[in-house]
Amino acid sequence: MSFANAFSNLFKIQELRKRLAFTLALLAVYRVGVFVTAPGVNRVVMKKAIEASGGFLNLFNLFTGGALEQLSIFALGIMPYVSASIILQLLTVVVPTLEKLSKEGEMGRRKITQWTRYGTILLSIVQGFGIARYLESVKAGNESVVPDDVKGWGFRLLTVITLTAGTAFIMWLGEQITERGIGNGISLIIFAGIIARMPQAVVQTWTTFQDKAEGSDVDILILAAVMLVTIAIIVYVERAYRKIPVHYAKRVVGRQTFSGQSTHLPLKVNMSGVIPPIFASSILLFPATLATWVPAFKPLADAMTRGGWIYDGLYVIGIIFFCYFYTAVTFNPVDVADNLKKYGGYVPGIRPGKKTADYIDSVLTRITFGGAIYISAVCVLPSILITKYNVPFQFGGTALLIVVGVALDTVQQIESHLITRHYEGFTGPRGPRIRGRSGTAMGQTAASI
Repeated sequence: MSFANAFSNLFKIQELRKRLAFTLALLAVYRVGVFVTAPGVNRVVMKKAIEASGGFLNLFNLFTGGALEQLSIFALGIMPYVSASIILQLLTVVVPTLEKLSKEGEMGRRKITQWTRYGTILLSIVQGFGIARYLESVKAGNESVVPDDVKGWGFRLLTVITLTAGTAFIMWLGEQITERGIGNGISLIIFAGIIARMPQAVVQTWTTFQDKAEGSDVDILILAAVMLVTIAIIVYVERAYRKIPVHYAKRVVGRQTFSGQSTHLPLKVNMSGVIPPIFASSILLFPATLATWVPAFKPLADAMTRGGWIYDGLYVIGIIFFCYFYTAVTFNPVDVADNLKKYGGYVPGIRPGKKTADYIDSVLTRITFGGAIYISAVCVLPSILITKYNVPFQFGGTALLIVVGVALDTVQQIESHLITRHYEGFTGPRGPRIRGRSGTAMGQTAASI
């Protein structure tokens, strides 16, 4: 009953109602744009080519919400913005100017956001040119995606301009949803692209199993059970965190005395989000990309077929590596220890300063290993079933990780609005607060979906 009351409360708050309507309207605009075809191409031939291709185009098509197979003006999707955000975040650690800007509050954040936009445009131009050259070589049977009389520099420049403008527009939509909508704009765009293709994936899966002679009902039940278990594990781990107790000593400021307080430092089990599987899969699919231009790489691409033991083994190693790498880049135990020491905080039994930093680092190392194993299992085990049963990528672990994580973030945003205005949350007045992935000590960006 409390959930029904909370759902009805969504429509009682005028501001929240407007934000939800605004978010849904912009997501609808994005989905309409997915079906606007870029000039000079044949999307029917492209769809056939993707269906006959390996994992690279299917994975890229997943993150663009089907825009690639439609050869839409949104064919690049939001991934250039995500890549630019990650690159800027990584450079913040090694470039003193960016590190200084990141600590200057709102003005510094705006400057970094502006540079991220410039980086998005630059990456879109480079990727757009690569796609234009690639489209000129794609064929399905005797038909070409780009007719011979259209090929040339005119087509390439027009494609670059079209795809770059499409990515810039998606970036603007995401920022508008973040500022004037419900929040998490970039994440919601990726979420909408995956969810919109779920019905088609269900029909395709059902048709595939019905064509089998026998055992189809058992296979469907196995696949459904694996998906449900995977979703339950994702929800459980994404809300899990390790509490480090922190005590604050009594302080005297002027004539006021502040008594000591006890709180905790929450460390998420999965601090890196979905960045590790995205990075690892991009690197492992790179040989398949090179094989389309350089025939010498074809044996390497064949050996690293998605679902094979070589691919899965390297995939797990890559995920574990990037979990540690991305966590080390985005979370600095030394800064956390210095901030605790500055405000009179300390971990019981641990000396402030370097000892506290070493203790936090040791705890972070252990929980990051658990998070890396969790991400590897979620991304690899369902992929084995995908390869075995030939079901769409929407049922893979990476897609489920994104969908469930963004759903948790969105519900947490809505619940914050409800509780701020003295309404019950989705779990009722006595239930636990729903925690999204951003509820961490490091405050992840939308790039870490």
